[in-house]
Parts: sequence; C-alpha cells; structure tokens
Amino acid sequence: MVTLTSADNALKSVYLGVVSDQLNIKSNPLLSKIKQSTADVWGKEVIKLAPFGLNGGVGAGAEDGALPQSFSNQYVQFKASLKNLYGKIELSDKSIRASQNNSGAFVNLLNAEMEGLIKASSFNLGRMLYADGSGKLLKTFIHEEGASTLTNCDQVKSFMEGMTTEVVDIASGQALTNSVRRVSKVDRGSKAVNFSSGFASLLNPTDHAITMQNSYNKEITGLGKIFSNDGSLYGVDRNTHSWMKPYMKENVGAISDVVIQEAIDYLDEVTGSDVDFITCSSDVKRAYQNYLSTFRRNIDYMDLEGGYKAMSFSGVPIISDRFIEDGTMYLLNTKEFVLHQLCDWEWLEGDDGKILKQSLNSPTYMATLVKYAELICDKPNGQAKLSGITA
Repeated sequence: MVTLTSADNALKSVYLGVVSDQLNIKSNPLLSKIKQSTADVWGKEVIKLAPFGLNGGVGAGAEDGALPQSFSNQYVQFKASLKNLYGKIELSDKSIRASQNNSGAFVNLLNAEMEGLIKASSFNLGRMLYADGSGKLLKTFIHEEGASTLTNCDQVKSFMEGMTTEVVDIASGQALTNSVRRVSKVDRGSKAVNFSSGFASLLNPTDHAITMQNSYNKEITGLGKIFSNDGSLYGVDRNTHSWMKPYMKENVGAISDVVIQEAIDYLDEVTGSDVDFITCSSDVKRAYQNYLSTFRRNIDYMDLEGGYKAMSFSGVPIISDRFIEDGTMYLLNTKEFVLHQLCDWEWLEGDDGKILKQSLNSPTYMATLVKYAELICDKPNGQAKLSGITA
C-alpha cells in the first residue's frame, strides 16, 4: 500500500539522485562544464582569495650578484552571499489516496510531478546563468493601465507559459500588492507577454521590474553581471582592479573564423586564458553555419557531457543557448568558473524527517527541493563577449 512514508522514502532514495543529475549536468550545457564545489563556503557566504598579476620575486642577475627581491602573489578577496534556489512539487491528498492500492499509478503521479519540477528548474537555472542576478525578466516593455499584456518587450526568451512572476517597485525593492501572476501566453513573433489577469496600476520599466516570484536581487551572479565594466563584482571595485573587466567587443558585424580567433588570441596573449567553451545565440550559430557553407567548408561536430552536440572551432565547442541575447557570442574559459555550494540539491526536511508536509489549510502535500549556491568567476578578464553580430 502506498503511504506518505513510502512516498517520502521514494523521494529520498530514488528521485533525489536523478533530479540532482538532471539539474547539474543535463539542464544546461554551460552548467555541465562548470565545476561545483563546497570549498570557500563560510557560513552563508562565499569568501575566497583570487590571485591576479604575476609573482614579483623573479629576475636575472650576475653570477655572484644579489638575488631578486622576494615579492609574494597579489590577491583580492571575493565575497558573495549564497543564493537560495528552490523548487516545489505538490500532491493532493485525494490523488494519494486514489493510488494507495496501485503502486504503478502512484509512480506515474510522482514521475509527472518530478518531470515538471526538472523542466521548470532547468529553465530557470539556464536563464540565471546568462542574467545579471537582479531577477529582471525584461529591460523594456509597454503596459496600459489595467491590461494583462506587456507589449513591445525587448525580448521574450526569459518567459514560458505557466511560470509565476511578480512586479517589484525598483525604488523600494518590494513587490507590489497583489502583483503575482502566471504567464498564460507568450507571443514570440510580436514580443508580447500575456498574464493570467490584468494589473491594477500602470507599469513601466523605469519604476517596475518584472521578476520570478520572490527573486528580485536574489539570483546567482550570471554572465550578465560578470560582463560589465561598471561598479563592483564580488565586492571588488572594477575601476580599481581593471583585470576584473572582461574583453568585450561591440558592433562586430559579420561573424567569421578571424573574428573568433582574434578574441581567443587576445585572451591568450594578454591574460593567458585558454578558451574551452563558446556559446552564442541561435541567430549567431546560423550565421556562422552560413559563413562556413559559403566557403564550402565542412562543419565539424563534437559530443559534450550531458548528451549535447556542438559545432567545433579548432576543438572548442560552439553551442547556442536560448537565453543569450540576439547577435551575441561568449568565449569562456570554464576552468575559471566555480559554482560554490553549501550542499548539492536536497529536500527540505522537518524535525520529524518528513519531506512531504501538508499545506496550511489545504488538502495537499508539498515537498521542497533546495540548493544554496553562488557562481564565481575567478578571472573575469580571461573571458570575452562579442556583440552586434549580424545574422
């Protein structure tokens, strides 16, 4: 007979390992390349020393002359808060009771819930990898008072039907009252997003941010934050430490092998960084394929961990990602990235060790998956971004 206890045991012993593998390796090709580690986690923060420049104790000299003076490596301290990543499933008491005497039906029920959790979590993790940590899903949009639709959005790649969003007042950082909405429709042709119901007040991108629920300024530090020349990163001022600024070239125009190689050579010659992963928007991938076919060159492919297939540029994989803005390519040394975590994905458990807990005033049971982590790039100037690539 299926009981809450047997369901708890299944979530712990059967599903947790599968979910962790799916989210860590198979949710996103870039994430699968990034090392995950519990090192340098102190309490609720990541605190680590990042070396920069060269050791100063090197030099030539006379056979019987003075030795070079000794100077140690140079370091700065990175400091960032661990971000709280959650995913929830919900089972009704009725559905559990209906499958008590049919283990196959209960397994199907759990499988459906877990597949939905993996799909939603993978989408959100992939989006955060390329975002700036603010949680903003849009930069620009137009909204008419009382309407349930945002039009003229700068992009709609960050939206998917069913996701739950809210509106945040940027000045206060607080969510507007009664602003939680589910996305009901995404018009990708006209770049419009329709929500489950209208918003009472007029929304504008200057005063308001559209975010995932409870996520404003609480997401991991993605490439959108790392690839910036302004402000600080991990508590280090970029104007004081210019090596914290990555290589960025705008208005690239047509993509070609020379354009890509130029960025790779710059990183190699200036920073000693070895590019091992190239990711771009789908329009850039098609433009590069067109470039290769124009010159009648074969397109080489390679297999990556997680079951991904990628084009090859001199042995470096080129793979497109749905969350990268159009006309953009990133050239990364993934060995300089670490996802620091307090633990791997785990179920929240009560004092009684139970995973499934009854929702307050509701005949449903919920289980919450959690991970506390933050993405750190040890060498920002060893990464490159090409933008303004014509499709």
